[in-house]
Amino acid sequence: MATLLPPPKRVKVYHGVPEPEPEPQRASPNIVVQFVSEDDGQPLAPAVTLPANLSREALEELLNKLSPQEDPVPFAFHVAVPEGESTIPGAPTRIGISKSIENDVLHHPVISRSFTEEDVFVLHCSPQSVFRVRPPTRCSSTLSGHSSPILCASFSPTGNFLATGSGDTTARLWNLDTETPSHTLSGHKGWVLCVEWEAMERRLATGGHDGHVRIWDPKTGKPLGDALKGHSKWIMSLCWEPIHLNPSAPRLASSSKDGTVRVWSLLTRRVEYTLGGHTASVNVVKWGGVGKGVLYTASSDRTVRVWDAEAGRQLHILKEHAHWVNTLALNTDFVLRTGPFDHTGKKPASNEDAQKLALQRYNAVLSTTPELLISGSDDHTLFLWSPFPNGDPVVTSNGPTTKTKPVSRLVGHSLQVSHVAFSPDGRWAASASWDSSVRIWEGRTGKYVATLRGHVGGVYRVAWSADGRAVVSCGKDSTVKTWDLKIYKLKNDLTGHTDEVYCVDFVADKIVSGGRDRVVKIWKN
Repeated sequence: MATLLPPPKRVKVYHGVPEPEPEPQRASPNIVVQFVSEDDGQPLAPAVTLPANLSREALEELLNKLSPQEDPVPFAFHVAVPEGESTIPGAPTRIGISKSIENDVLHHPVISRSFTEEDVFVLHCSPQSVFRVRPPTRCSSTLSGHSSPILCASFSPTGNFLATGSGDTTARLWNLDTETPSHTLSGHKGWVLCVEWEAMERRLATGGHDGHVRIWDPKTGKPLGDALKGHSKWIMSLCWEPIHLNPSAPRLASSSKDGTVRVWSLLTRRVEYTLGGHTASVNVVKWGGVGKGVLYTASSDRTVRVWDAEAGRQLHILKEHAHWVNTLALNTDFVLRTGPFDHTGKKPASNEDAQKLALQRYNAVLSTTPELLISGSDDHTLFLWSPFPNGDPVVTSNGPTTKTKPVSRLVGHSLQVSHVAFSPDGRWAASASWDSSVRIWEGRTGKYVATLRGHVGGVYRVAWSADGRAVVSCGKDSTVKTWDLKIYKLKNDLTGHTDEVYCVDFVADKIVSGGRDRVVKIWKN
C-alpha cells in the first residue's frame, strides 16, 4: 500500500490575498558627518564616516569621545534645511535628530529629496542642561479659594511657594509641599493684576487696578508697611532689581497705564525717580543686569525705551513697531528671576555669597552673546534688539539715541502677539499669538525655527522648562499644552480647566495654571 502524503498546508490568506514575502532588510548606507557648534559654527571634531542608522544616543556618545571634555555633555542635534528647498510655507527650517539620521532626514516625507547619501551631513550640536525636567502629565491638585478669575500666577525662584493674583482684589500664597492654601493677601481695592517675587524670595510685590503697589512677607503673609502710592492709573507690570547688582535691598520698578515708570526704594519706601517719556500706557518693565543696571520699558505709544537704572536717564528709543508693544523678554530673564538659586538646590549663606553666585550665573549666559531683547506687538511682528552689543551701556551726554536698529524682524504670526519668552539658556525664544499658534525662533539671530500648532483659540502665555527642552502654553481654548522641542509636536494636552486659561508658569517639574474658572491647577509628572 502506497504511503499517503499529508495534505498540503493551507496558505494563510489576508482578505483573499496571500501573505507577502518578508522584505529583506536594507543595508544602511555609510555617510560622512561633520559635527559643528550651534553657537559659532566651528567644527567640534573632524568629519567622520558613520552608518546612517546610528542612533541619536550613539551620536552623542561618539561626540563626547571625540571632543576633549572632562565630563560627558548631553547634546541636541539638528540638520539645517537648505534655503529655498522647503516649498511648504511655515515648514520647519531645521530637522531635529530624534532617532537617527537615516530615519529623520533620509526618510523624511518632504525634505528627504534635498539630501543624498553622498552629501556631507553638517550636524549642529547644542549642549543641553545636565539635568532633565520630567514634563508634567497629570493634574495633581485643583485649588479653589479665589472668587473671581485668576489673572496672574508665579512660582517663587526656588519653586517652594506659589503666588496668584485675582479679580477678587486678593492675592494668595499656596504651600507647594502640601498643595494647600497658606495665606490670603488682602489690601488692594481693585483687581490684582501682577505678582512678582524678589529673586532671593524674601519679599513678594503685587500691583493692582487701584494703582497701588504692595509688598508682602511670604513667610507670614503680612504686608511690609503701607501701600506704595503714586501712580494715577492701574499697574501693568512689576520688576525687581537683579540680585547681582543689589543683594541686600533690591529696588522695585512699577509701570502703569498712566504712562510712567516709578522706581521705589524699599529702605525709604519712597519713589527714587519717575521715568516719564512714554505718551501712553507702559505695558512691561524689565530690569536688565548690564553695567550697573538698565530698565527696558515697552509701551502702547509703539516704542521700547532703554533707561540707565542708576541715574534714571534715557539711553535709547527703539522705534520700529507699528502698533502697541505688548510684551518684552530678555535672554537673561531666567537667571535674573532665579538669582543665586540653581538646580542643585544650594542656599547662599550670606548676601555677598548670593551676589557672587548670581553674578556667576548671569555671566555664564552672557559668555557667548550680549544681553538681547525681544519685543512683541499688536502689529503681528516681533523684533530682536541688541542695545548693548559690547556689553556695557555707554552713556552719552547728548541725550537718547534712536539709531539703534533691530538685529532682525520676526514675522510669521497672522494676528497680535500676546507673549514672548526666552529659553533659560537664551538659545531659543517662543512667542504666543492670537492666531492659535506658538512659534519657536533662534534666540541669537531671530531666525524662524518651527510653528507649534494644536490650540484652537488664541494663545495667551508661554513658559519654558528649566532645562530648555519643553515649552508650555495656555490659551482661550481652556487647555494647557506642553510641546516636545525635538520634533516640534504636541507632547501632552493638559485638560481640566472649564474656561479660558489666563496664566501659566513652569518651575522644576511643576506647572501651575489659572484662569476664568477661578481655580488654580497644579500639574505634575
